[in-house]
Amino acid sequence: MKRIIIILSIFFFDRITKLYLLNLQAKGVDIDFYIFPFLNFYLIWNTGIGFGLGSMEANIYYHMLTVIILLVNIVLIIFLIKSKDISIYLIAIVIGGSIGNLFDRIYYHAVPDFIDVHFYNYHWFVFNVADIFITLGIIGLMVVEIFKKDEINEKS
Repeated sequence: MKRIIIILSIFFFDRITKLYLLNLQAKGVDIDFYIFPFLNFYLIWNTGIGFGLGSMEANIYYHMLTVIILLVNIVLIIFLIKSKDISIYLIAIVIGGSIGNLFDRIYYHAVPDFIDVHFYNYHWFVFNVADIFITLGIIGLMVVEIFKKDEINEKS
């Protein structure tokens, strides 16, 4: 049950942030404003994968990529069901973010990204809340795997 709560919480948090900015834009507000000297909100539509990589028009390749993302989510759900340690929560975090972006790909045929982190004129890829959770979950899974391998090596 905790897994579902995590997934839904992240999905709805992501949806709320995106809908808020999309509603502002619909009211005529230009989504290009600074929050801090290193952070601004700048709305773009991403048709690629994470951080805008591989952006493309909504054509056959876009739809194939969407199907692949859907299949990856199904595999993640299988891993979620089979996991028994802290990985449960980390996989749930990844799924929550991934489903948020998958929803956008299906509904809008693109993902609204708006968080722009920069240092002077050096900008990181524009991303969204779902991307943050996907990234944190994956980093967490990598750390867990490193410590699992250390435990296995110590027992040998």
